Amino acid sequence: MQQTPLVDPFARAITYLRVSVTDRCDFRCVYCMAENMTFLPKRELLTLEELDRLCSTFIGLGVKKLRITGGEPLVRRDILTFFGAMGRHLESGALDELTVTTNGSQLEKHAAALYAAGVRRVNLSLDTLNEEKFARVTRWGRLAQVMRGIDAAQAAGLRIKINTVALKGFNEDELFDLVDWCASRDMDLTFIEVMPMGDLGNDYRVGQYWSVGEVRAQLEERFTTVDLAERTGGPARYVRLAETGQKIGFITPLSHNFCESCNRVRLTCTGELYMCLGQEDRADLRAPLREHPDSNAPLIGAIRAAIAAKPEGHDFDYSRQRADGQVSRHMSHTGG
Repeated sequence: MQQTPLVDPFARAITYLRVSVTDRCDFRCVYCMAENMTFLPKRELLTLEELDRLCSTFIGLGVKKLRITGGEPLVRRDILTFFGAMGRHLESGALDELTVTTNGSQLEKHAAALYAAGVRRVNLSLDTLNEEKFARVTRWGRLAQVMRGIDAAQAAGLRIKINTVALKGFNEDELFDLVDWCASRDMDLTFIEVMPMGDLGNDYRVGQYWSVGEVRAQLEERFTTVDLAERTGGPARYVRLAETGQKIGFITPLSHNFCESCNRVRLTCTGELYMCLGQEDRADLRAPLREHPDSNAPLIGAIRAAIAAKPEGHDFDYSRQRADGQVSRHMSHTGG
């Protein structure tokens, strides 16, 4: 029986679920993780079967878009069986889209299987085209491996969008190189402001912060930008570059609050539901999931109670040269 859809206190229908399937990653990006991370004990993680049950419950409550994140989701053992299981909801029409956010390290191995499971779009995090800088920002990553992954993904038929974190003093000089490279590969590109998350400290975050408004202003020195009305269910606002025809996105949680149209919640790999990326409020869904293996009613009740507590917006703010609204958890915990 179809359940009443999820609607938060501000009349926003919740149709987009982002699911972190692991807190582990094979990179250690400087704005996301500490170099020596202590990861969660495996017993605390939801099993693949539990993830299936949780996601299926959300889909029954009206979620139409499912994005799988991490950490790096493709490093989790047997994760392709989970993607295959979610594919049944695409086939039934209950789910409109199944997507993944990845660092690209495992795409060479898994791109074809992702496509077979019903994935058609991939968001790939890439902040530089310079091998030395890439090794520095990811600490453990190798650019050539990611480039092979992009080749494999495009060969498999996956549409790729590049997500680039705008980092002052790091990739400012590569703005036009990144745009030209994406145009040459027929890939969309989104610039994201660095968010005040984790334990690196406010001064460090402020030092990294490069306003996406400044990114756009620099682009407009060379290109004609045409605003697009389209939304993909996320926070990005898009323009088209008239000269190349490519789509450029801007995610501006700091210089422009995008909360008024928020339609999403985030589920961690331990079953915590975060109603807002920039708030600490969360709901425990693992307990009702495990305590009631034969009934989804308590789980649905917990989900509805959580959505009823969804805040109007986050408190991220870099004004006055402080990273106000900082949250203590790493981005890898909530899901990128």
